Amino acid sequence: MKKIFLAKLFLVMCSTNLNAATVICSGTVEELAYHAPNSFMVRLSSMNKPVFFCNPDKEFSVSGTSYVTGPESCKVLYSTFLSAKVAQKTINSMYFDGDQVPASCNDWGDWKSANIRYFTFKN
Repeated sequence: MKKIFLAKLFLVMCSTNLNAATVICSGTVEELAYHAPNSFMVRLSSMNKPVFFCNPDKEFSVSGTSYVTGPESCKVLYSTFLSAKVAQKTINSMYFDGDQVPASCNDWGDWKSANIRYFTFKN
């Protein structure tokens, strides 16, 4: 019984992604982009590169997190970010999760994807 437990524990440990990360960025929405075949990107003023964050036609997921963004949520996120950009509002905190998330907001690589787990902006 102990060997079975240890074997299962080993499999769980091996399947857990140790590269997954979270970074919390803030700032104004500097860039909203669409990229074919159907993905949206966002870049805040504290970020050096835009990041893929959703697909308006299907569920969007990235490795390293169990969070998923559905198509309706994607459209709401895009609309909210566009409104924040037009109003020049500051997003106080936006949580990005996944394997491709860097240690800091100004360290994104080209063409990276992340799940947006949470964001807030205030007056």
